[in-house]
Amino acid sequence: MDTTEIYHIPVLLQPSVDGMVLDPEGKYVDVTFGGGGHSREILSRLKGDGHLYSFDQDPDAERNIIDNPHFTFVRSNFRYLYNWMRYYGVEGVDGILADLGVSSHHFDDATRGFSFRFEGMLDMRMNKRAGMTASDVVNNYTEEQLADLFYLYGELKNSRKIASVLVKERANKKIESIEEFLTLIRPLFGREREKKELAKVFQALRIEVNQEMEALKEMLQAAIEVLKPGGRLAVITYHSLEDRMVKNIMKTGNVEGKLKQDFFGRIEAPLRPVSNKVIVPDDGEQATNPRSRSAKLRIAEKI
Repeated sequence: MDTTEIYHIPVLLQPSVDGMVLDPEGKYVDVTFGGGGHSREILSRLKGDGHLYSFDQDPDAERNIIDNPHFTFVRSNFRYLYNWMRYYGVEGVDGILADLGVSSHHFDDATRGFSFRFEGMLDMRMNKRAGMTASDVVNNYTEEQLADLFYLYGELKNSRKIASVLVKERANKKIESIEEFLTLIRPLFGREREKKELAKVFQALRIEVNQEMEALKEMLQAAIEVLKPGGRLAVITYHSLEDRMVKNIMKTGNVEGKLKQDFFGRIEAPLRPVSNKVIVPDDGEQATNPRSRSAKLRIAEKI
């Protein structure tokens, strides 16, 4: 049985690989291996000295490791991209692909705590070997810290109310399970928007637990360092926070979007967007793969 189908269907598979793999004998990196769908497509196009390095910190992804002489699996968070390329003696790469979405595998595994559809523990760690859990965040962060993360990462207008309810409850009893957590926050949302709002709450916790914004910033900065001139960076995003960072780094060379200009007023940026038009899944892909509906693909070239 093909475990990639169980894990998830790759989003924007052809456009992302088409836009990145220009030299079949080049060196490439897939920083989000997951089920291996994008990696398999990249490998199908390589020959000769072509090689692919694929990153994943999740032990579950190791079940999908590909037996191929052109392939190396890197058991690590993608924020360490620069260090690992140095470790393998890679001077520069021809392309880097990142699919930033959480796989359906994670949402469908009740033991991981990513989804409000199941009972289970509030975990949400991508790397089950280490780090704080979502329960740790809910029980140990100050009321202000909780309000800030729900507002910044979930864009929830009632973030202060959510934080207040959690802090009051945890004074009596530690909040450890998804069921306990939902019992507390469900009454704060209207029935018609409940699912969307709960998804935002869980997104905010997941981002905080896995330090996703910090890791993304470090990976994007490292990508500029390890790409060869003419090398391509292809990134698939799913929410506005990620997309803003990716858009900024591709236009200005930094995630804040601060323009740097030379003496003549020309913009100095290490990357150049291949197209100003964002690539989105067509109707057919959106119909067969609901996970793709919010996806955006941006591709840039190292100058």
